[in-house]
Amino acid sequence: MTDNLTLHMDAYLPLRDVVFHTLREAILKGELKPGERLMELQLAGKLGVSRTPIREAIRMLEQEGLAVTIPRRGAEVAKMTEKDMEDVLQIRDALDELAVSIACRQMTAEQLDTLRRTMQEFALYTKTGDVRKIAEADVKFHDIIYQSTGNPKLVSMLSNLREQMYRYRVEYLKDERNYPALIQEHSEIVEGLSDKDLPKVTAAMHKHVRNQVTAVKEMIREQE
Repeated sequence: MTDNLTLHMDAYLPLRDVVFHTLREAILKGELKPGERLMELQLAGKLGVSRTPIREAIRMLEQEGLAVTIPRRGAEVAKMTEKDMEDVLQIRDALDELAVSIACRQMTAEQLDTLRRTMQEFALYTKTGDVRKIAEADVKFHDIIYQSTGNPKLVSMLSNLREQMYRYRVEYLKDERNYPALIQEHSEIVEGLSDKDLPKVTAAMHKHVRNQVTAVKEMIREQE
């Protein structure tokens, strides 16, 4: 286990959330490796907390697909597999199509302006090399589309799915060679929504997901 784990305290967050964000960041950065055991007692000692927030944080990691509990072994960092990634993105692809079909009909001019600004923010962040900020801007871009549907149940489903695929999103965004395609895909999505052209925006969204599947598959194979 890495010796670099440091608890990043936040007065506004419960301790379990602070522990969760610390472990999550360590997994996404590769400091905690796939298959590495998440032993409550050891983590509690390293982070200077009791076992309770560690246990709660591990449950939250499991919800995001970043950890898994193995019978008679305990929790460990989940391995990234092509099957898991394809399952998650297959569902996202279907829900994205539903979301853009609704957004295409009812997205307001104000929401569209916000989407354009966020698209520009994303492009600017790709020049910083800060993967976390890039990922946050990408999440924000899609959230604007989802919120414009006015369907809280759909937004909730997509939010849950987003948590499960966050790890794959980060892996995809670590490779700066993907940025030009991402920026172009965002532009095509915005253009389709602006024109209220459902076939165009649906095709752009499908391409957006398909390219991510292809790129992440290659990354997973390289790590095997």
